[in-house]
Amino acid sequence: MFKRFALLLVMLSLALPVLAQDGINITVAGWSSNPAEDAALTARLEAFMEANPGITVEFVPSTDHTVTMQTAFASGIYPEVFYIDSSRLPDWATAGVVAIGDEQIENPEGFYPPLLDVFTYEGDLYCPPKDFSTMALQYNKDLFDAAELDYPTADWTWDDLYAAAEALTDEEAGVIGLVTPPNLERWLPFLYQNGGAIFNEDGEFVMNDELAIEALDFYISFARDGIGGTPSAVDSGWGGEAFGRGRAAMAMEGNWAIQFLLDNYPELNWGVAEMPAGPAGKATMAFTVCYGVAANAEGEVADAAWQVVNFLTDDEGAASVASVSFGPMPTRPSASEDYLANWEARTEGSGVNFEDFGAYTVGGEYSYPWRLPVGFQPFSDAFNASLQRAFDGQATAEDILTEAQGIAEELMSE
Repeated sequence: MFKRFALLLVMLSLALPVLAQDGINITVAGWSSNPAEDAALTARLEAFMEANPGITVEFVPSTDHTVTMQTAFASGIYPEVFYIDSSRLPDWATAGVVAIGDEQIENPEGFYPPLLDVFTYEGDLYCPPKDFSTMALQYNKDLFDAAELDYPTADWTWDDLYAAAEALTDEEAGVIGLVTPPNLERWLPFLYQNGGAIFNEDGEFVMNDELAIEALDFYISFARDGIGGTPSAVDSGWGGEAFGRGRAAMAMEGNWAIQFLLDNYPELNWGVAEMPAGPAGKATMAFTVCYGVAANAEGEVADAAWQVVNFLTDDEGAASVASVSFGPMPTRPSASEDYLANWEARTEGSGVNFEDFGAYTVGGEYSYPWRLPVGFQPFSDAFNASLQRAFDGQATAEDILTEAQGIAEELMSE
């Protein structure tokens, strides 16, 4: 009861500025972030208000943004602008609470193209990307040196990855070559690198063909062959920790791991390379958020909301995102050099070269969205559980994908 009351108060606080305004008041709702990221956003909003004195904008963060927004949607009273995680767009677009942004978004050609695809649903572009993260390959330079192996490069393939993991595994020292989390989103790059897909252009589930089986069998092979495994297999909570502790010679984490490693393992001598290419080429995942505009915003309020959104996501807005060194990456290539340069001072004296982080930004050119259809959480949960069983030798790639197909078809029939 108390939680519902608290959410109601938050919801009303989001709506009150609009009800009490003399001019035009816009609320931007999102989740709480680190102080530096919040400060950069606040500074950008202040610059907007200085340039547009007739519009007042307030950022209202929430510790549980998704729940807060869903409560607000149910009431019909919700903020004019709000964060939308890529995984939530299908749900919220289907619910009719997000305005279509096709004609409203300025300079869409300036974004990384795959990020626009992320926020395009059933043929309509809903919102411009706010920031994003990609997966890349982290590697322990000291362990590579000890094994007399060349460091990973942008030209690496699956064969290179497997051979290195095999050579780097040291059972006596408790070190695995590659940490392989049992998560759908960690395996999906391999599916795309092999030319596979979850659905075809007609919306049919196709993640049970030979391409998917090959990609999944390759991912499972690291644990099956004893040269990789889950974070828990090396007494760690996630891949970044396993890598930082030196229990995994390689990991596949996003740019969110950079500050974690610098803060917690400052002596670690490490590098970053692009994800290895598969038979069909390169692929990585894009974890991203956009600025959505409320579908019930009308007239001058709607116009003002889109002004705010475009101001936050233009070239200067992207540069503002780049200024937060330990935050996500800017969604426009025009700010990629600013992003990398901002890491230079922070990595000085560490065991990593800030220029390596270009492996993350370039991934924006060939990334795939982390997004599933409405109501597909049971599919993801079941896949993860099956993947863990496969790591334990209790299931094959064919078993996992056959089960996944059955669950997907059942969910789609509903």
